[in-house]
Amino acid sequence: MHGLMQDWPLLVHTILDHAALNHAEREMVTRSVEGPIRRCTMADLRTRSLRVAKALQQEGVRLGDRVATMAWNTDRHVETWYGIMGLGAICHTLNPRLFAEQLVYIINHAEDRLLFVDLTFLPVIQAIRDQLPTVEKVIVLTDEAHLPADTPPGTLAYESWLDQADDDFTWARFDENTAAALCYTSGTTGNPKGVLYSHRSNVLHGLMANQSDVFALSSSDAILPIVPMFHANAWAITYAAPMAGAGLVMPGPGMDGASIWELLESEKVTCSAAVPTVWLGLLQYLDETGSQLPWLERVVIGGAACPRMMIERLEGEFDVEVVHGWGMTEMSPIGTIGAVKHATASLEGEERVDLKTKQGRSPYLVEMKVVDDEGHAQPRDGQSFGHLLVRGPAISSAYFRHEEDILTEDGWFDTGDIAHIDALGYMQITDRDKDVIKSGGEWISSIEVENAAVGCPGIAEAAVIGISHAKWGERPLLIAVRAAGSDVSKGDLLAYLEGKIATWWMPDEVVFVEALPHTATGKIKKTELREQFSDYRL
Repeated sequence: MHGLMQDWPLLVHTILDHAALNHAEREMVTRSVEGPIRRCTMADLRTRSLRVAKALQQEGVRLGDRVATMAWNTDRHVETWYGIMGLGAICHTLNPRLFAEQLVYIINHAEDRLLFVDLTFLPVIQAIRDQLPTVEKVIVLTDEAHLPADTPPGTLAYESWLDQADDDFTWARFDENTAAALCYTSGTTGNPKGVLYSHRSNVLHGLMANQSDVFALSSSDAILPIVPMFHANAWAITYAAPMAGAGLVMPGPGMDGASIWELLESEKVTCSAAVPTVWLGLLQYLDETGSQLPWLERVVIGGAACPRMMIERLEGEFDVEVVHGWGMTEMSPIGTIGAVKHATASLEGEERVDLKTKQGRSPYLVEMKVVDDEGHAQPRDGQSFGHLLVRGPAISSAYFRHEEDILTEDGWFDTGDIAHIDALGYMQITDRDKDVIKSGGEWISSIEVENAAVGCPGIAEAAVIGISHAKWGERPLLIAVRAAGSDVSKGDLLAYLEGKIATWWMPDEVVFVEALPHTATGKIKKTELREQFSDYRL
């Protein structure tokens, strides 16, 4: 027997309908690529998104066609998202930091028909345009006045293109499991793989993000999503904020500390989200200028492990709650969130920071477990390491156009992380399974050593890799980058680590370098470090 409820599909554009009807006056503020600040309301956003959908329909775009975007977090980027998905096409976000050959592979693999691009990234697309046979038009997210004069045929100014359509359009209606968006992994090994989100998964993930222990957005909030929209749905913020009626503040290309602080201050931002490197830049700006954060209440930090000193400084000096999160492109991306709960609310000082350095606990709609090499579930005791597996309605079951099975026999996705989970449900990643250091039969967490090292005064960034050792199999090598003007030494750094990590985890050697290699998503590229130091001997 089925329940007697209305058949109301979970479609992404219903989020925008809700926002325009119930929060019509709420603003989205954008630092534009051209320079000036732009403002529009949720009602304006819906109107322009309808025009995008109609213009795409007039171009012959149909259900299931792929339309790509390569853009900063701006109002125009958001309206292309809703317009593409509202037509039933698939919004394919491109990471401009990928190598040219990776972009060519991704665009051709997806068979994108149209491509929306910001002025900043137009040269990237022009350089590979002749290698993209399926792309019919390139639409630059600007007006005629700012469109470069030397743009080739088939390259249009967005505002002129949009002028061909009015908002007399009815959103398409289709099954909620219809594909809505496509995002490729960064491809650290092999070709990037496409993660294909559905309307249902995006709506459910947006609802999950708005749980009180996740982003906890309300109509009283203004949120600044610094995490790019081309990084796994901007952590669902472009869905969650309109759902809640929260104001959206879009940073555009202004990712430096001064630009971020200006928006935090002028727009009275209460919540923000970004990777650790962004907050390091903001902290540096605050130190240099003596500025404060009077409106900011909480920040979500993910994409890489949050350094302990960052939590201590933001909470202790600026009274900003830090919520440490973890996830993956394959998870839409939120997997865990480090919010305190009843059993941990009384923790103070070092114990509270200890808790917050963990990746956190899974919200409703994400299940996780840790298993050993034979697939046996490990106890939730905060000590038993193993492979981290996840499942849920917004977690991938397969990659786009790939035949291989990515799930275990009982339907779990292997994240590739090594972790443990404690009795209260808090998960802590100790390494990627390919990065873990196995010394004398025991595991050393490169992540924990790195997090301790970046807390040392004068250290800007650090990475730890395993180096072959005749007796122990592997031992840790610490590779560090000094902060500008610092003369911190090997002895200083090792002395700082004493008492902060296990004695037998202490790096056997420290090497200082000018810079560390990073992937397109900003993570340290340890494959390159292992190759660089493959002949290194302790």
